[in-house]
Amino acid sequence: MEISTADLYDQQGEALASVSLQFQDLGGHISFTGPVRTIRCLEDNGLVKSVLNSPGDGAVLVVDGAGSLNSALMGDMIAEAAVANGWAGVVINGPIRDRAAVAKLPLGVKALGSNPRKSAKDSVGEVDVPVEFGGVLFQPGAVLYADEDGILVER
Repeated sequence: MEISTADLYDQQGEALASVSLQFQDLGGHISFTGPVRTIRCLEDNGLVKSVLNSPGDGAVLVVDGAGSLNSALMGDMIAEAAVANGWAGVVINGPIRDRAAVAKLPLGVKALGSNPRKSAKDSVGEVDVPVEFGGVLFQPGAVLYADEDGILVER
């Protein structure tokens, strides 16, 4: 991303929604942008694995894990698949695991933190539905911008 989120907000103002949650930067790329794809799930990363193993075409996967910190929704192998499939980044309203390995990958990753505990693998949840957290509605197809200052999403 060539322009900072702060400068982008100064230019576009209320056309952009600003995520209020304070995510940790856990991937090798701190700045990333792309069209939103979404998953809503709770302590189950089966859909996350499936979607990130499909072509990303520069998209950002936004995962609403309801803020649960009980189990990780992505680890190093799923993150490696995201890189191999051309995803720009992942934003997880929940934790990841394998954070040292994920930090070395050329992928934007913002999450609430980490937990070594695996999640369920039943693929329970929804894909490409509007999700909301941090005061922002994430619509599939809207463009997301992320860097050290935070996350902005087209309204």
